[in-house]
Amino acid sequence: MDNPLENVKNNIAELTAAQRKVADYIIQHPSETAFLTVDQLAREVGTSTTTIMRLTFHLGYTGYSEFQKGMQGVLRNKAAPHTRLETNLQHMDDSDLWGHTVNRHVEQIENMRGLISTDYLDTVVDEVLDAGRIFCTSVRSGLPVGQYLTHGLNRTLGNTQLVIADMSDWIDEVIHMKASDVIIATSFPRYAQRIIDYVKEAKQRNVTVIAITDSYSAPIVEYADYILPCDSSSAAFHNSPVAAMIAADYIISAAAIRNSEKTRERLDEVNNILTNIQYHHNR
Repeated sequence: MDNPLENVKNNIAELTAAQRKVADYIIQHPSETAFLTVDQLAREVGTSTTTIMRLTFHLGYTGYSEFQKGMQGVLRNKAAPHTRLETNLQHMDDSDLWGHTVNRHVEQIENMRGLISTDYLDTVVDEVLDAGRIFCTSVRSGLPVGQYLTHGLNRTLGNTQLVIADMSDWIDEVIHMKASDVIIATSFPRYAQRIIDYVKEAKQRNVTVIAITDSYSAPIVEYADYILPCDSSSAAFHNSPVAAMIAADYIISAAAIRNSEKTRERLDEVNNILTNIQYHHNR
């Protein structure tokens, strides 16, 4: 029997916006989906039962019932780590905010690990290593991720720059972009329009787009070649970059290790300059 979760993820790009919203819920809540009726799922997602049925037909199932049986089979065969964590958190003392915060992020990271395979990430790293230029773009809550990626990749590759989409005058730059370039865009709710505008213009020039975002229903997904889903929810009101930072850290580490000889040469040169200008404090 095929894996319905993998089927959903592999066909994300072909779905309509309404179907992607359903797909995102299914991927984020596999245990709930396995036991919800089609009417209950429609209410949870805020869509129609017709949209859900069309999604299952598109994925090759005879209907929602067959799809759901496949989901139940997946859960029987393998209980995902994040499902166990969700169960444990239900019994947590809410007065322990520190423990709740730590557990929440562990859950998010485990969930992300289940959603993004090593092979998929390594394909993303291939695109990064083959890029002529890399543009990391983000705003506000996503900015720490963009800054971290820019610093790490530029130290390794020397071809990366940060574009703050709602401040930088990227319009003058985007007209010179080429198909050999790559954009790594971090986009969290409420999804800044300027990032979408930037990525959309870049796609018209055949630039490869890697999206780090919270869900498959995020607006940037429409223009992305690669999607790294990273839950950005927090215990309070803000978007948390913690899960996205893990994905960013992997990309930086893998790029440096797979390009180790050039990385070593660049780090030696950078260190020589820092030493010459006495950049670091001497105890």
